[in-house]
Amino acid sequence: QVQLVESGGGLVQAGGSLRLSCAVSVRTTSMYAVGWFRQVPGKEREFVAAISWSGRSTYYTDSVKGRFTISRGNAKSTVLLQMNSLEPEDTAVYYCAAHPAGYNDYYSTRNDYKYWGQGTQVTVSS
Repeated sequence: QVQLVESGGGLVQAGGSLRLSCAVSVRTTSMYAVGWFRQVPGKEREFVAAISWSGRSTYYTDSVKGRFTISRGNAKSTVLLQMNSLEPEDTAVYYCAAHPAGYNDYYSTRNDYKYWGQGTQVTVSS
């Protein structure tokens, strides 16, 4: 059983920053990759960033490269998404997801992830 809880969303002006946190609770010692996705009403849930269990492998969608940073806490059960230079187009509900993976592996598509959080709203005003 895996549970994920996102936090850190809110309202921010364009150019500002937010840091999202994903707390992952697992009952086993399995390694898992974590991804962040976002969704706006009427559109598909899209990939934002992913990180491997080791934290050494990360991957970003082009639109957030250089602005967002994904990282793991020391205990590995927390995954952060630091979002800088936010734009109105970043407005969405942000979800974190997890799936068992190898030490340096990650996934970048929605269908690769089995476990999902409930999401946190991020609103960027212009």
